[in-house]
Amino acid sequence: MYVAFNKEKRIARGSLLEVSKAVYAEKTAEAIVIFEESSYQLIEIDCLTGSLDDLIKRVEEFTGPASKQMRPRGRPKMGVVSREVTLLPRHWEWLESQAGGISATLRRLVASARKDPEQQEQYRRTLLLEKAHRFCTIVAGDIGGFEDALRALYRGDLHGFNEVVESWPHDIAETAKHLAHEVLVQN
Repeated sequence: MYVAFNKEKRIARGSLLEVSKAVYAEKTAEAIVIFEESSYQLIEIDCLTGSLDDLIKRVEEFTGPASKQMRPRGRPKMGVVSREVTLLPRHWEWLESQAGGISATLRRLVASARKDPEQQEQYRRTLLLEKAHRFCTIVAGDIGGFEDALRALYRGDLHGFNEVVESWPHDIAETAKHLAHEVLVQN
């Protein structure tokens, strides 16, 4: 699911094509942002230029198989994916000194962390906090009380957060409250 906002309200929610068409229909110069709703990652797709057919082609290109990496790094047949890791020299030295090599040590560390429920809960909460922070920064960064809202969020003060965002435009405030609730209320 995708969702689009301007500085005042939610424009649309649905598939990327549905949301893009709604943004296109707005025909406005004001800033409208589209998010992928599960992570609130910003989606950058031009919804304002060209014809509706041009927009549909851009969305298809964005979501189609051509948008995926054509030749993945690593050993994809074995399920191994290669990515870059940036560490300090002392971390590389420690990894190199471990039995089995760097990759094996990293796999053992990840497997161990995945088995630890406390680590998993901390990881889940971090992802939810990043999601709430990302939404508030992108959509409400210019709104009064933004800094106070984020301070309350990071302090774990849901009541204080809700009080601050109450003065924000309704759709933005409701989404921000929902995201803060996900982070701060234990399930």
